[in-house]
Amino acid sequence: MRSPATALPARRPRAGWLEAAARAGLAAKAVLYGVVGGLALAVAAGAGGRPADQQGALARLADEPLGGVLIGLLAAGLAGYGVWRLAQALLDTGGEGREAKGVVTRVGYAGSAAIHLALMGFAIRLLAGGGGGGQGSGQEQRTTAGVLGWPGGRALVIVAALVIVGVGIYNVYRGLSREFLEDLDLRGSARRPVEWLGVAGHAGRGAVFGLVGAFLMKAAVEHDPSEAEGLDGALARLAGQPYGQSLLGLAAAGLLAYAAYCVADARYRSPARI
Repeated sequence: MRSPATALPARRPRAGWLEAAARAGLAAKAVLYGVVGGLALAVAAGAGGRPADQQGALARLADEPLGGVLIGLLAAGLAGYGVWRLAQALLDTGGEGREAKGVVTRVGYAGSAAIHLALMGFAIRLLAGGGGGGQGSGQEQRTTAGVLGWPGGRALVIVAALVIVGVGIYNVYRGLSREFLEDLDLRGSARRPVEWLGVAGHAGRGAVFGLVGAFLMKAAVEHDPSEAEGLDGALARLAGQPYGQSLLGLAAAGLLAYAAYCVADARYRSPARI
């Protein structure tokens, strides 16, 4: 593994607009994960309410004072994130290469771009007064029901579940191995707190993704789309388990750590890794 601060490959500087888009996108991502983690922590603490996914976080923010301004800024940030990941996927601005590992990574960037551009579209609909309909686990259950009705649909849902679980496992690995440090240019006193935020944040995010994938796998195996859960539903189901409030609190802490790590990523991301 490359040394985090010294072994980044030499590449020409990125266009200024792409670096700005990447940093704005990481900041927008931090806000969304912060809201998701904060709402989950409130539920774990007995304050009532229900956990939310990223769309739910946007809908909550839209209802706040100056919500329209905030949603507009987040939409711009999400657009920047999507464009940056597309550039990494199509133009290989991150220098992943054309070997098998690099190709898989770039496909992952393309998937991330699609997800965040869809979130941008949702934010724009909120700004236009379209409301937050179709968000949350109900959407996942409707989609799963539709796919299960296709020829070979169960196999497709199983593959999707395995992909989500794989993303979760990779996030845990990326955190515990400190692989994320390769993307950052950290010096001095900032290194240790950012390192621990990255470890806790990636592990927490990975565990939640694994939970979502496990519910989707259960839906496929039992041919029951009601078992499929999005991020919000998975957190709500977690709260209903034995010691669920404690488990939900740990998940919330992990998501909040990931949000804080995204702030650090926006600040310390090496231009060579954009």
